Amino acid sequence: MKRYVTAGLFFAGLIGLWHWACLKQFWSPVLVPSPESVGRYLGEAMRDGSLAEATLVTMRRLLAGYLIGISVGLPVGLAIARFRFLRDTIGTLALGLQGLPSVCWVPLALLWFGQTEAAMLFVVVMGTVWSVVLATETGVRNVNPIYVRAARTMGSRLLHTWIQVILPASLPFIVSGMKQGWAFAWRSLMAAEIFVTILTGFGLGHLLHYGRELHAMEQVIGIMFVLVLLGLLADKLLFSPWEKWLHRRWGTDRAT
Repeated sequence: MKRYVTAGLFFAGLIGLWHWACLKQFWSPVLVPSPESVGRYLGEAMRDGSLAEATLVTMRRLLAGYLIGISVGLPVGLAIARFRFLRDTIGTLALGLQGLPSVCWVPLALLWFGQTEAAMLFVVVMGTVWSVVLATETGVRNVNPIYVRAARTMGSRLLHTWIQVILPASLPFIVSGMKQGWAFAWRSLMAAEIFVTILTGFGLGHLLHYGRELHAMEQVIGIMFVLVLLGLLADKLLFSPWEKWLHRRWGTDRAT
């Protein structure tokens, strides 16, 4: 609780400093709007429903692509860890593609799928899958060999060993990869929504893009705040509890 109070006071201080700098006209309000103008935009967007609608559209796209990326990345990562040939080929390819900026997938998606939802889904999947693949492969290869030898001594065979021993022991690495994949999925989707314009739903990336086109900086900064807030909520509600439980389960947590 003390941690959240400290964070709240810190951000309140930053907003106060921002407000003071705007009053002193350290910069043009066209370039950096005041906190009041950003708050007015967010209030109006919430009242007319445009912010909630855009958030739902973006989250639907994000979750669909993210879940597909995980469902593909996990078995591929396990296969790469199991077979050396796949590790030398697909593993090397995954390592290279993970470093490819997410926006690079957008032109390819537009050429293949056009201005459609499939193009956005493709970009999000490509932003997610490689992090999950590499994290799964790393997690499996870093499992303590003593666990595997002990399981085999007690009669465990190949499939049972993988499901009951190797996969649970590699979960801390896999969850870290899923967390990283979530961050890459966010970046990929924002790039896709900025460059791909479709009529089936306008997301947060579209609002960000239109704010830039209209020189409405209060809209740009307001949407950026919403994206930051959604990212923090995802970390605190989804990934942090899971990571803490896994560290307690495997005895790797540290006293804070």
